[in-house]
Amino acid sequence: EQLHPRHFRPHLRDKLVAKLIQDVEGTCGGRYGFVVAITGVENIGKGLIREGTGFVTFPVKYQCVIFRPFKGEILEAVVTMVNKMGFFAEAGPVQIFVSNHLIPDDMEFQSGDTPSYTTSDGS
Repeated sequence: EQLHPRHFRPHLRDKLVAKLIQDVEGTCGGRYGFVVAITGVENIGKGLIREGTGFVTFPVKYQCVIFRPFKGEILEAVVTMVNKMGFFAEAGPVQIFVSNHLIPDDMEFQSGDTPSYTTSDGS
C-alpha cells in the first residue's frame, strides 16, 4: 500500500489498513478472483520512500475472502431477469446469463407479468 506523508501519525497502522480495505475490497483480478472482504492483516513491513513524491509504499500481508468460481462449479444464484433470449442471475458479485439455447428443449418461454420458462405440464 502507498501512503501520503500527511498520514504519518500515531495511528499509521489504522490508516494503512483502512486504505488497504478501500483499495482492495470489491476488486477483481485474474489470479485470485473477486476480493469479498479483508479478514485480517498479518504483517505490515517497513515502508519504502518513493523518490520525488514523498509517498511511502508498505508491503502488507493480509488474509481475505475471495470468490473465484471455476468451470463446472455449481453456484446458488438469484434470477434477476427472464426474457425470450434466456435469463440473467446473480451469484454474489457475478452476473450470469443463460442463453435460451442452453435451456432444455421441453421448456418454453412464457411471457406475461412474471416471465418464465416452463414445461408443457406447467412445471
